Amino acid sequence: MLTSKTMMRMVLFGAMLAAIAPPCSALYTTDWLANSYGSLAGHVGNAARSMWVAPDGTIYTASMWDESAGGIGIYRNGKTIGSIGRHSEVQGGAITGNATSVFAELQSDARGGSGAVGRFDRVTGARDRIFQVSNASVGVHADRITGLATSKSLVYASDFPGSRVRIYTVDGIWQRDIVFQKPGALAADAAGNVWVARKDEGEIVEFSASGRPMTTIRMPDGSRPSALYWDSTSNQLLVGDEGPDLNIKRYVFASGHPRLAGTFGVRGGYLDTSTGIKGQTGDKRFNRVVGIGRDAAGNLYVLNNPWGGGWDLARTGGTDIRAYDRTGRMQWELHSLNFEAIAAPDPGNDATDFYSGTNIYRGKSGGTFFANTVDPFEFPSDPRLDSAQRGEHFGQLSRVGGNLILVAASQNPRTFHFFHFNAAHGYIAIPDGSLPGDLFNTELEVTGGFCLDSKGDVWAALAKTGAIYHYRLLGFAADGKPRWAPPEAIPIPASIRPLVRIVYLPESDTMILAQGSGSLLDWTQMNERIEIYHGWQAGNTHRPNPVVELENASAKSIAAAGDYLFVGYVHTVPNIDVFSLSGGNRVATLTNSSEGKIDVGNDVDSMYGLRAYRRTNGEYLVSKDNYNGSSVVIYRWQP
Repeated sequence: MLTSKTMMRMVLFGAMLAAIAPPCSALYTTDWLANSYGSLAGHVGNAARSMWVAPDGTIYTASMWDESAGGIGIYRNGKTIGSIGRHSEVQGGAITGNATSVFAELQSDARGGSGAVGRFDRVTGARDRIFQVSNASVGVHADRITGLATSKSLVYASDFPGSRVRIYTVDGIWQRDIVFQKPGALAADAAGNVWVARKDEGEIVEFSASGRPMTTIRMPDGSRPSALYWDSTSNQLLVGDEGPDLNIKRYVFASGHPRLAGTFGVRGGYLDTSTGIKGQTGDKRFNRVVGIGRDAAGNLYVLNNPWGGGWDLARTGGTDIRAYDRTGRMQWELHSLNFEAIAAPDPGNDATDFYSGTNIYRGKSGGTFFANTVDPFEFPSDPRLDSAQRGEHFGQLSRVGGNLILVAASQNPRTFHFFHFNAAHGYIAIPDGSLPGDLFNTELEVTGGFCLDSKGDVWAALAKTGAIYHYRLLGFAADGKPRWAPPEAIPIPASIRPLVRIVYLPESDTMILAQGSGSLLDWTQMNERIEIYHGWQAGNTHRPNPVVELENASAKSIAAAGDYLFVGYVHTVPNIDVFSLSGGNRVATLTNSSEGKIDVGNDVDSMYGLRAYRRTNGEYLVSKDNYNGSSVVIYRWQP
């Protein structure tokens, strides 16, 4: 039996251990979403936009940027097996190959460089040849070469701005040109004949190796041929259709005349409502087919890009590779998001779903790429499709009753785009407008912080006003569109100027304000000071208690939920620090997974790269962007 003195010693010893132990070191787990694999070595590469498949089933994809791998990704049997080239070496829009080499367009830039094709050795990965295809001047980061194909000793290349298909030997020696307006995707058969797609015109033209026009396929109205593959085993041409059908069309030839023999994939793809909810991805519910290939065993491979992108180094959509056997049954799928994004937990199902600015992910350990919320046909002016915008992949979410508000923004935004949902459009986000913009009747940019709170109210510090503007949610129209009241302007407390971040928690009437560095070089950077105001709407807008003074001067993003504040850092600091909202003290630091098998990235390199949510069981979920692994890291923390 323990004496009272012994019990006292045990209590004191336990207190000493608690004092020296790292805060909550064993009370969180690390997970990830939006990539098939969570390790850096195994991650699926960023935003593959073109694909070539070798006879043995090895897949080569081209991407304009992968932070932690080469621009040419290599996959086999549902696994990443390596990469070729530097992470910023290839353009992404076109790739092909043969028994010894792969050929890819090299990266273009704002100065009008590149328009060249690089040849890479498939064994060593070395780039051993460069040949110039296009010298035309195009826009920033635009594709000059829009198609590549090989046949025996020849390489075919579409020079889109030059209005020609150029033919070279595999050693890069020019042979001849075929004059052709707006050439796009290419496919070549064993005889050296080449098929050339014109996406905007919905047609495909066949030329002989000498450049003689042969056969023309005029596709159904609205079709946009985005990928071609010549199937030599069946003498069929497979055509990826980026138009409203969103499927693959099979053309056969009788006496030289093409005939549409069938299709592969659900007509309407992810927008079809007969086989799923509008926006929902699935087995054959394609978004847009940008690559097709077969291996010697007859397996079919499809590269499918979700909609949504922008000027951001031609990162358009994400990687989605699907493999099907000879009967059309899907064998496996690989996916990744678009370089860098954040996914917000959905309180409607207690954080089973996560919304980025363009996609919905469901589940754990990679999750399922569940839906694409962009409809380019009904809403062609959706800002998430605007090439002048940087990728709008960072999502903020508010669910009020049965209504859902999504805000999409870029990595370091001054503008925020608003969307709503309704039953008729399923998972498609319906554009409402933006802040600044007509939706909120202001053209002043948001430079001092932005928050969509859990009740649907909007808080924004508009440029050069010295005020936080509070837009109260008034309600929703019958179609689900939200309405806000005219703003109330609240002076920014002098002690926190210049203000750069805002988080408001309506459940506890708590306002969290973060100070900026005041740097003209980086207006997005935070300072070390964060002020917490309890009873903000009750009138306490000038007495912060507590004040958090960060030890690290490189804070980049904050989020809050329940009783805690979460702070993420830039400049190769992967940690997420957790602070008490009542006391201001640091109570935990989230670093890596306990097993060390899940990559958590270098840092939080975005202003709104953290989201936080408290589940009904008291567990906290913190989502964090990870540009290294093209994923979203999920911390699950139990105080």
